[in-house]
Amino acid sequence: MAKEFQGKVALITGGASGIGQATAIAFAREGASVVVSDVVDAGGETTAKRIRDAGGVARALRCDVSSAAEVQALVQGTVAAFGRLDVAFNNAGIEGAQGPVATQSPEAFAKVIAVNLTGAFLCMRYELEQMEKQGSGAIINNASILGTVGFAGAGAYTAAKHGLLGLTKVAALESAAKGIRVNAVCPGFIATPMLERAGLLSDPKVRQGIEALHPVKRLGTSEEIAEAVLFLASPRASFITGHPMLVDGGYVSQ
Repeated sequence: MAKEFQGKVALITGGASGIGQATAIAFAREGASVVVSDVVDAGGETTAKRIRDAGGVARALRCDVSSAAEVQALVQGTVAAFGRLDVAFNNAGIEGAQGPVATQSPEAFAKVIAVNLTGAFLCMRYELEQMEKQGSGAIINNASILGTVGFAGAGAYTAAKHGLLGLTKVAALESAAKGIRVNAVCPGFIATPMLERAGLLSDPKVRQGIEALHPVKRLGTSEEIAEAVLFLASPRASFITGHPMLVDGGYVSQ
C-alpha cells in the first residue's frame, strides 16, 4: 500500500521538539522527504536522525524564522536538497514573557510578534513563491486556541496568533486559484516543552487546573496535532482552505 506522502517534500519549522518533531516524524512515516528546521541546531539534527534511523529521508537546516534572509535560504536549501516543496508546516514559535498587558515590556512583546507572526509571514512569503512556480502546495500554520479566544497574561502570544489566523485566510484567498491551499491548526493545551517552560506541567495542581479547562479533562499530545496537520496537507482535505482547525478537546466550545 502506497504511503500518503510518498514522493512529496515537507518542510517543518520548529522541528526540534514537541509538535514540530512529532509532525516531522509523521510525515516521514508516510513517505515524505522531510526538512527539519529549528533555531536549535542540535535539536533539529536529533529529529532528522530519528527519522533516518527509522528508514526515512530527512535533513536538518538551521533557521531563525524572524530573519528574512535565513527563511529565504531555508526554502532555497529545501529545494536544492529535494527538488521541490510540497508541504510546509510553519510551527516555530515562542511563548514569550507572561504578565498583564499593562506591565508587558515593548521589547518582550515585539520578540513574540517577530517569531510567532512575522516569522510565519516570512515563511509563507518564500514558500508561496516556490509553490507558485510548481502550481501546487499546501501550507499549514500552527496557530492556537488563542488565535480565537483570549487568555489573561498571554497578550503578545494571543495577539500574534489572532494575527496569524487573519494572515492565513488572506494567503488562502490569494492562492486558491493557483493550486495552493493554506490552513491553520489551532491546538489546545498540549503537553510539550513549551508548557514545561511556562511551569504548567511540573506542578500537579497547576496541571490539573489546565486539564480541567478542557471538556475532555486532559491535555492533548503532539501526535494528535501531527495527525491533524497531515490531514490538512493531504488530498483528503482538497476542498479545505483558509480554515482554522481546532484540535482542542472542546476548549473553545464552552
